Amino acid sequence: MKYVDEYRDGKVAKKIAATIRAEARPDRSYRFMEFCGGHTHAIARYGLEDLLPDNVRMVHGPGCPVCVLPVGRMDDAIRLSRRPDVTLCTYADLMRVPSSDGMSLMKAKAAGADIRMVYSTLDALRIAREEPERKVVFFAIGFETTTPPTAMAVLNARSEGLNNFFVFCNHVLTPAAIQNILESPDVRELGLVRIDGFIGPAHVSTVIGTEPYEFFAEEFQKPVVVAGFEPLDVAQAILMLVRQVNEGRCEVENEYIRAVTREGNLKAQDLVASVFELRSSFEWRGLGQVPYSALKLREEFAAFDAEEVFAIETIPAKDNPACECGAILRGVKKPVDCKLFGTLCTPETPMGSCMVSSEGSCAAHWTYGRFRDAQQERQAS
Repeated sequence: MKYVDEYRDGKVAKKIAATIRAEARPDRSYRFMEFCGGHTHAIARYGLEDLLPDNVRMVHGPGCPVCVLPVGRMDDAIRLSRRPDVTLCTYADLMRVPSSDGMSLMKAKAAGADIRMVYSTLDALRIAREEPERKVVFFAIGFETTTPPTAMAVLNARSEGLNNFFVFCNHVLTPAAIQNILESPDVRELGLVRIDGFIGPAHVSTVIGTEPYEFFAEEFQKPVVVAGFEPLDVAQAILMLVRQVNEGRCEVENEYIRAVTREGNLKAQDLVASVFELRSSFEWRGLGQVPYSALKLREEFAAFDAEEVFAIETIPAKDNPACECGAILRGVKKPVDCKLFGTLCTPETPMGSCMVSSEGSCAAHWTYGRFRDAQQERQAS
């Protein structure tokens, strides 16, 4: 299968790993953050860290849109779903995310709320057409990758005159989050997180291109390599970052040349810009309020904006105090550092979003058994 099998070749992976071990200087350490949860899962699934030398380590970032959604927005969605005239359409990975009172969309559905899992915006539009008496709200979430389909859904609803279709918009922007991490006290002042470079997100970059990352390379002197999600993509990106660090370069490089360009998808960018505008600030789980990091519908599309139509006012809410999701999303801690991990918090009984989402760091460590190595090390010591 083109672009799959050849990017999972174990022999090639070992060759790249051998090159990394040969080129990584023994007198220094390397710490690279993979922003996207897809990379985190590739690293865990294929055991990439096991192939790396001890002085080359990966730091898991906040690149999971479900993980970074603040608890208050989940509370909003659940309150909205309980309205007798509302049908809430959502992706499956949002169904079990806990709210502030331990509720979830799954539990709300069991209690009688009209909540339906959909595969795309097309499903939500179809429901709005077939059930004109219902107020169909699409729970829109995701980074730049999933924003164009939401924009197209709004335009289609307007052209078709679907006055019962609405969007609860929670689309967030990758570059703003990276900047927030680099400017955070964890990185700049406290030294809790050392980042020598970034593996840039793949699918996001197919839309926005590599140009937005050039600011981080220049301003913060951090190299960035945009990489695909297959194991050889990630391994090659790590090698490229090691070489940049060794050579004292801070540039944006594109490993994912088969899908990503510098300018990105201009048509998708224009589409998004025609429907959405920047929010002045938006809360991210683990990062707090991040300026200009999220989107909202433009005023001309207010008739499709669930926040306007249903007068939604988000009430700030706190995570479970024992849950370490926030610190894990910032790269300060690893999943195994959380006391709830693997005990009270499992995929069947998640206490935080990092265990719920298919791209969450905790879910990756649990699914592929990476936590067992840490447990064995603790028992041995």
